[in-house]
Amino acid sequence: MKATVMYGAGDVRIENVPDARIIEPTDALVVVTRAAICGSDLWPYKGMPSSEVGRRMGHEFIGLVEAVGADVRKIKVGDLVAAPFAWSDGTCIYCQEGLHTSCLHGGFWGGTKLDGGQGEAVRVPQADGTLYPLPVGRDHALMPSLLTLTDVMATGHHAAITAKVGPGKTVAVVGGGAVGLCGVIAAKRLGAEQIILLDRHPDRIELAKEFGATDIVSERGEEAVARVRELTKGLGVQSVLECVGYAESTHTALSIARPGGAVGRVGVPQDEVMPAINTFFSNITIAGGPAPARAYIAELLPDVLEGRIHPGRVFDWVGRLDGVPEGYRAMNDRRAIKALIEF
Repeated sequence: MKATVMYGAGDVRIENVPDARIIEPTDALVVVTRAAICGSDLWPYKGMPSSEVGRRMGHEFIGLVEAVGADVRKIKVGDLVAAPFAWSDGTCIYCQEGLHTSCLHGGFWGGTKLDGGQGEAVRVPQADGTLYPLPVGRDHALMPSLLTLTDVMATGHHAAITAKVGPGKTVAVVGGGAVGLCGVIAAKRLGAEQIILLDRHPDRIELAKEFGATDIVSERGEEAVARVRELTKGLGVQSVLECVGYAESTHTALSIARPGGAVGRVGVPQDEVMPAINTFFSNITIAGGPAPARAYIAELLPDVLEGRIHPGRVFDWVGRLDGVPEGYRAMNDRRAIKALIEF
């Protein structure tokens, strides 16, 4: 079968790899129908050291179940399923608490040992706990929005939840990529009164406004902090969604939270330590991490199916599997917000 393999920074190839197959009795074999390129895929695309082995790519996908292992009970052959960006058993103590990304028997797609979502098929470990059946056909018009539930919409929602967004609150979203834009949707959905997007790219700003952003801050650094405080009568915001992961964006996020506020960090950190800023005496809550997408799908799915939210609009590049390297280039060059792969 064909799949996406990354061999180093800027070196993405579509290659023939061993066919995905069932190995464990808890596995399912899923034939991919839709997949995506994630903003987090750009981190290795920018800085991965060269490797002769290569790394299988992709962690956002929807597909049809072609086969199941002997111990699979909830997932059936023929089901159209969404696969969250982390696989999990659904039964361990952390899964029961809704934190599927910390599953004791789970993990993440791709790498050197597992199939990635940017390929023709995937062996899904712990199929019953991982996969979420979708009540639509494989070519349903809402497929792009349904695909976002595997990662970016769930991650934007996680940012909003951990930042304690609620009715009437002031919110800032740091970063206008796909996750940040979904964070705007999430903040609006949870009742935020003022939603400030910190970004400077016109296409993203326009979409954010349509999603519910009330204010735009295009400055950076201390100028951005000053502008946010100006928009909030000098107070800062109650909830900050940090959707980038750079030291500068994290510093900004912590600086614009008002006393008693909360920061939800979902941008994959590119630095090992937090920026040096004292939040202790302001009683600022700092939370976040990898979103337990599997826990959020049931909550978000009805809003997608009933047309209350349209996160699939973050996809502005569509191509086939052979075009994936160009999709990476388009996103890396900021010619695309997010790439959708159709099979």
